[in-house]
Amino acid sequence: MSIESILTAVVPITVAGVVTVSVGYYLIKNDIDKYFRWRFASKKDERTQLFALRLQAHERLIVFVERINPSNLLLRVYMPGISVLELQAAILNEIRSEYQHNVTQQLYVSERIWNVIRKLKDDTLAMVNNGVQGLPEQATGMDLSKKVLQQMAEIADNPYDLTLDLIKKDIHQLF
Repeated sequence: MSIESILTAVVPITVAGVVTVSVGYYLIKNDIDKYFRWRFASKKDERTQLFALRLQAHERLIVFVERINPSNLLLRVYMPGISVLELQAAILNEIRSEYQHNVTQQLYVSERIWNVIRKLKDDTLAMVNNGVQGLPEQATGMDLSKKVLQQMAEIADNPYDLTLDLIKKDIHQLF
């Protein structure tokens, strides 16, 4: 077999293959372009939606922290003439309800933020329960309010403000 005979057999097959692939490419080129445009656009939409959800989660957690802060919580829950046990029950119910309402937000914030939020909730519950333990039986809801606020005043760094700062720093990392 000579080189000429090999070339005469291979060249037409090669040319036919190149022509077939080229025609096939031009026939589906628009479909390939559409696919990649759609793929990149959908990823951008997903990132935009995820960013909005993360931003909303941080906002909701800021509201949560503000709502369980005793200085705000006592103003909202306290009623004149309320007993210590009634106020304690109302506060604990309010905190637990707020927490349950926001529990899904942990999907969109860092684990560190969520652990701080959970600890702040637990510490707030403990502070209210500890406040009740030192009061006499005839104490009023006003006595519990004063005791809790006094405990808050004795804390050097306000944990609610520290948590808000942490949430703000976390969200600023996204920008």
